[in-house]
Amino acid sequence: MVGCGLLTAKKNPVPLKSVEVELQVKDHVATVISTLNYQNKEDKPIEALFVFPLPGDAAVCHFSADIGQTHIVAELKEKQQAREEYDDALSSGQQAFLLEESEQSPDIFSLSVGSLPPGESASIMLQYVIELAVEADGALRFCLPAVLNPRYHPQGSEGPGVPVSSVPASEIPYSLSFSARVSSPRPVSKVESSCSLEPLHYLNTDHTEAAVKLAAGHKFDRDVELLIYYKDAHQPSAVVEAGQDSAQPGTLMGDPVVMVSLYPEFPESVMSKRASCGEFVFLLDRSGSMQCPTNNRNQQETRISSARDTLLLLLKSLPMGCYFNIYGFGSSYDHIFPQSVEYSEKSMEEALKKVEVMQADLGGTEILQPLQHIYSQPCISNQPRQLFVFTDGEVGNTKEVLDLVRKNAGSHRCFSFGIGEGASSALINGLAQEGRGHAQFITGSDRMQAKVMQSLKFALQLVVKDISVTWDLPKGVSATVLSPPITTIFQGQRSLVYAQLCGKSSQTDCSVTVNYTLGDHPYESKKLFNLNPAKDTGFTVHRLAARILIRSLESEERKNRGKSNEDMKRKVVELSVQSGVSSHHTAFIAVNKDNGDAVQGPLVCRNVPTPGKSSSRRMCCMPRRSPARVFYLEAAVPEQPRRDPLLQLVSLQKASGCWLLDTALASVLGKTSEEVEKSKPAEVSSEVWATILALIWLHGFKMDAKDEWELLAVKAASWVQAQNAPCVKDCVDASNALLGCRVHKEALGL
Repeated sequence: MVGCGLLTAKKNPVPLKSVEVELQVKDHVATVISTLNYQNKEDKPIEALFVFPLPGDAAVCHFSADIGQTHIVAELKEKQQAREEYDDALSSGQQAFLLEESEQSPDIFSLSVGSLPPGESASIMLQYVIELAVEADGALRFCLPAVLNPRYHPQGSEGPGVPVSSVPASEIPYSLSFSARVSSPRPVSKVESSCSLEPLHYLNTDHTEAAVKLAAGHKFDRDVELLIYYKDAHQPSAVVEAGQDSAQPGTLMGDPVVMVSLYPEFPESVMSKRASCGEFVFLLDRSGSMQCPTNNRNQQETRISSARDTLLLLLKSLPMGCYFNIYGFGSSYDHIFPQSVEYSEKSMEEALKKVEVMQADLGGTEILQPLQHIYSQPCISNQPRQLFVFTDGEVGNTKEVLDLVRKNAGSHRCFSFGIGEGASSALINGLAQEGRGHAQFITGSDRMQAKVMQSLKFALQLVVKDISVTWDLPKGVSATVLSPPITTIFQGQRSLVYAQLCGKSSQTDCSVTVNYTLGDHPYESKKLFNLNPAKDTGFTVHRLAARILIRSLESEERKNRGKSNEDMKRKVVELSVQSGVSSHHTAFIAVNKDNGDAVQGPLVCRNVPTPGKSSSRRMCCMPRRSPARVFYLEAAVPEQPRRDPLLQLVSLQKASGCWLLDTALASVLGKTSEEVEKSKPAEVSSEVWATILALIWLHGFKMDAKDEWELLAVKAASWVQAQNAPCVKDCVDASNALLGCRVHKEALGL
């Protein structure tokens, strides 16, 4: 074949020319409009298949195509019916377009563009809406997953597959343009990104509207992540959206729907208290892909090395009296102890020795079996189980994994961490949602340690109990809650409630209250609102609510697997079609019935590549209808970087929280043993002196990394106080003089 037009790495022509993405953010909800421009420069009609990622909790609600002067809006239909219509259209020479969600993971979609004649162009537009996640620092996070990493399918897992066509980012033969417009009742203070942006442009004088674009020359080596910061971000809000005039009252689309955002704030007196018990289980991905660099700017720091450093911080920060264990998983799994053990100096040191030699050497990514083993272990009395999962999220059996976590949600909380570009948002967010925990993504220049330690603070937070939601509505109006029950609340994190409002009243004032118990004291978070519908929301709130209901029905269907599920499937299809939101039982189908003469000749199939990454030997396939193909990739193991002085200091801390006065500590502090010994006040023990020196060094030189060492420093300060040591102030003054710092005793918590 003569090479012409766009080419893949294998020199096959690629019909996708460009991707244009427009992001519209209103407060904490985003609408994303993606336009894919295709052109067939071959001399034969083609069928193009593009498998690509979307956020796992996106509600895909529109799909249309423009061919020449013809505009076709796709319809949502039952998936098998849509596939048959697509195949029938192609066999009769008509142009057709099919958009469907993977049956194994809701963050993977496939787009089929069929019967595109030679020289013909087509523009495909798809639209979805999504809630933006709240980061620990108050930012709202949007991620456009540009990178699609192949998903590992365990042997015997459900669902056939087709290969994901991935090539290195430098060889992606189509362009991406990205623009964002942000509006909010509160001023936009800044927008940050893992990618280069053009300067933020404010559209009005009060800075409540702003626009930003991706800078030219973007490489497809990372997801496009935006962090949006508002002034006074943590403000409760409520949006009432009117129903569709054409829909029947009493249905989801026919009635108003309210979306309430609450940010419960806990008293400082309660937040200063932390749990001193718990069973902490750390589940670490050790598949071959974990040998990849954490980000493309630092090729030496690999995901597995960053995870090892993070485990060091975690183990040093655990409270005395808790229990812990560490699992590694790949094609197989292992654990450091047969069952969780009590945290002590001996058990901590034994674990650290094994952590230091952990490698990404366990093959594929099979997370289901280690989870089953963890859940099979009996819980320890008065030690609430906290599960921390670290993975680059490359699994193909996402729904099986989430079903297992949901089944065991009553016995633990799950904190999940997506490492690197292309981690599955469906898996990472799903683990946290089903496990009543919190999700974090480590991308770009993010340090894994800071984000993980933030989640450990959440895990050590006093557990919120007795959560309930009450509504105060006018007579004649009732609320049917559509979202799952709120099962956990973390300080500063958003709680979302969706409800369908039925009935009418001349009164419009309403309120919703979340009641809960924290530290044996009752608290509430209340939001007043009125029934007047907001303007210019389209049906965004309805579609997000529909997405929640669809996912709930799909989950119930999987729970009853093996029984007759036709009734459940029918409900999913009806709700999906009524709301215009896709599901794994439906697909968007568009057929151009006005394209005149039938397309002649056999179709040539072209797989459009997505950006991917190389990794140490791993299997790659994507769930769909055709037979799976398997291929392997190889990558060199980079040299290990020199250890950070902070981590050197942390590695010397004892489980109790103290440090020993020795040569290793003096070296980290940049002093000789003689200098350190000579400066010690005579009345103070060497351990107290060493511990105060370490605390002064942390506060004096590593405040930019405080999130990483704050918990272990609190443990150290508590140890010092427990010693009832004399002359603590003299120790602080002497430490400041020795290290050249000016840290006050109160700042150390002493």
